[in-house]
Amino acid sequence: MHAVSQRLASVKERLRSRPAAGFWSATREAFWLALEALRAHKLRSFLTLLGVVIATTTLIVVMSVINGINLYFAEHLANMGANVFVLTQIKWMQGYQAWLKARRRNKPIRMEEYEFLKANLPNYKGIGATSSGRGDVRLEGHTLYDISIIGVTPNMIDIGETEVDYGRYLTEPEYEHSAMVCFIGSDLVKEFFESVDPLDKYVLVRGLPFRVIGVARRIGSALGRSDDGFVHIPLTTFRKNFMARPQLNVSVQAWNAPQMLELEDEVRVLMRVQRHLSFQEEDDFGINAPDTMMEAFHRITASVFAGTIGVVVVFMVVGGIVIMNIMLASVTERTHEIGIRKSLGARRRDILMQFVIESAVMAATGGLAGVIVAVLVSQIIRIWVFSSAAVSWTGIVIGVTLATVVGLFFGIYPATQAAKLDPIEALRTET
Repeated sequence: MHAVSQRLASVKERLRSRPAAGFWSATREAFWLALEALRAHKLRSFLTLLGVVIATTTLIVVMSVINGINLYFAEHLANMGANVFVLTQIKWMQGYQAWLKARRRNKPIRMEEYEFLKANLPNYKGIGATSSGRGDVRLEGHTLYDISIIGVTPNMIDIGETEVDYGRYLTEPEYEHSAMVCFIGSDLVKEFFESVDPLDKYVLVRGLPFRVIGVARRIGSALGRSDDGFVHIPLTTFRKNFMARPQLNVSVQAWNAPQMLELEDEVRVLMRVQRHLSFQEEDDFGINAPDTMMEAFHRITASVFAGTIGVVVVFMVVGGIVIMNIMLASVTERTHEIGIRKSLGARRRDILMQFVIESAVMAATGGLAGVIVAVLVSQIIRIWVFSSAAVSWTGIVIGVTLATVVGLFFGIYPATQAAKLDPIEALRTET
């Protein structure tokens, strides 16, 4: 009772001292009243804003993860190199049924087909091949398991995205003579050579000794898995020691972007000729270009984001309904205060604006709390799961704006009920 009396006295003093307060003064007053109400009823405020907090957090976190995935995909997966497309057994980024059908029908790309393309494809800037497997890498009793072991042609350093940090890459003489040399990722340096120079040291790859000739520039990690745990060896060495008939991915580099479509058609024709496919038969191989991959990937992330929007809308509506109910209860609690305001000259629109602003401030506070939680969650994801995930200002602005709009919308009905109160009847209400 004492707190209510103090609040009413404060309201009377404000209205007497500023009977003709302007819009901004009234807005500022409503803002501070809303913050005071949140502070005075902490548990109720928390439960009231929980739906808005969850919705805002979900929206911002999903936006940060999707943006991070898109960035990672553009920089690492779709970035096959400048003006490069890749010939593979199965086309990437297609539907499950199409993938299943291609897996049954398509044949692996073999070494003789790579040599055929290299000899007959006209006017290309570069053509290289890779084949990969997995195995253990060991040094003096310390073993790394499930490391990517990739057989490559030496020109892949010019075609693909791999860059040399120090040392050098594989050379043509080493390729021709199936040399036992390797080019390693930064994860192997961290585990085996943290305090020593790895160059010209030997590691055991599947039990065979390989001399380290270079180290790759760090790439990063995605979904909790590092992309720097690999060993590149000459493709001829890979065939000689690990896989006699490897399945290849063939990278073709054009001189410029317009020439890529022309080269893709040339590769398609040559592969169909090499495999004796008739005109009515479908391709039994896949040609993957960065733009088509990015388009397909964006469709997937757009579907995920659309599903997230549905979840956000549900939480926002639930949060808005809770805010509306709390504001209706607040109108009932403050009926006497409303009567005093009206008796001292407050107009219906003043009361309406006060409660609408209070509702918006409550919802915006929930949105800001959601931003804080989203930043913390995104940091955890960035550290432990996906290094490219980062909260964007766009997500923050959208989240807080959406929360505020929800507060404004669901605050209209309680504010209208408050504005309609008869001042005489309101003053008769017990405090």
